[in-house]
Amino acid sequence: MRVLIVNTSEQTGGAAVAANRLKDALNNNGIEANMLVRDKLSDDKTVFTIKNGWRTRWNKLWERWCIFRHLHFSKHNLFAIDIANAGTDITQLQAFKDADVVHLAWINQGMLSLKGIEKILKTGKPLVWTMHDIWPATAVCHITLDCRQFETQCKECRLLPSGVGRNLVRKTWKRKEAIEGRSHIIYITCSKWLQGEAKRSALIGQNTIECIPNPIDTNVFCKSDKVEARRKLGLPADKRLILFASQRVTNRNKGMSYLVDACRKMVEQHPETLANTAVVVLGSHAEDLREHFDLPMFPLGYVSDTQQIVDVYNAIDVFVLPSLSDNLPNTIMEAMACGVPCVGFKVGGIPEMIDHERNGYVVKMKDAADLAYGINWVLNVADYEKLSSDAVEKVKQCYSQARVATQYIDIYKRALAYSKNK
Repeated sequence: MRVLIVNTSEQTGGAAVAANRLKDALNNNGIEANMLVRDKLSDDKTVFTIKNGWRTRWNKLWERWCIFRHLHFSKHNLFAIDIANAGTDITQLQAFKDADVVHLAWINQGMLSLKGIEKILKTGKPLVWTMHDIWPATAVCHITLDCRQFETQCKECRLLPSGVGRNLVRKTWKRKEAIEGRSHIIYITCSKWLQGEAKRSALIGQNTIECIPNPIDTNVFCKSDKVEARRKLGLPADKRLILFASQRVTNRNKGMSYLVDACRKMVEQHPETLANTAVVVLGSHAEDLREHFDLPMFPLGYVSDTQQIVDVYNAIDVFVLPSLSDNLPNTIMEAMACGVPCVGFKVGGIPEMIDHERNGYVVKMKDAADLAYGINWVLNVADYEKLSSDAVEKVKQCYSQARVATQYIDIYKRALAYSKNK
């Protein structure tokens, strides 16, 4: 069986990381899997790229221009919205023709258009679509927060001004609704939370929607010597280290302000924390946050090298992700695989990953006091070694390559059988 995974980027973003890991997991378990991307950065022979000429660049620019105009020429929310009105027709590519199953991942920002998705369906090839966020089930947004319009029909959006923005939302919903053959798409969500949300969508709720987590290579992400990891990164050997990580740490949705407030509360309640604890921030713009923390802060910036990322996890004592919305964060999975207990809000798929007071601490939503308590509990109250070993065991049981690949292979077989019987 040959599977083609389609994603906008090869390496940038959580969906790209997850798609690459799935490709490797499938190849390691008897399936010939390749990736098709627009933005290729490596020399990986299992990753193909679309021709990156003027038309490809135009697709990305044209979509942004249309959104920019509907935002009344404001950059605010410019990349929080996608309308898929332009993209590449991949059905003529040899990589597509060779595939038995086409598997979409994150295909926004000019990679595929809605018309392009319809063309894929018209070829008769089985189409599986992993939802890395809720965009396939809404009109234009990737994060719904408290909005429930997608349960009936998206008619307006908090991300767009009223009037002309309302028209764009309704038009995009109707265009998604009009995709011929869309009822044949099999959707996969990475978390049970997103599966539940997708099933409530008036757009895709009647489709087959299964839940399969992202895989991780536990031979790469695993425990190693903490002292050596800290030495390599230039981090202090005599402090407990709290890690926050995000592609862009200033993204308000990642909840950095709650961690800042929690650290302040920890210092107030446990003054010794100021001397024995520090914060490590991994991601772009990390240095901009140095003045916000009461605790010493070590900005590591954006890191793409996998081994260096593994070193970061092995250097720290607790990973904190106070996201306001999240699916199944790769970062939590990576930290747990390295034996690091995690602390995060009770939102999205995070409570499915962190078993409360077993391998970490699940925090009441938007509660900085409980976040401070949870971090302190992990560092000073709980049986740390038990938390650490349980975190590793959770990853091995739920997110290993073999386990995830087997589940996807079953889906592909079902999709192929259904396609032949249509």
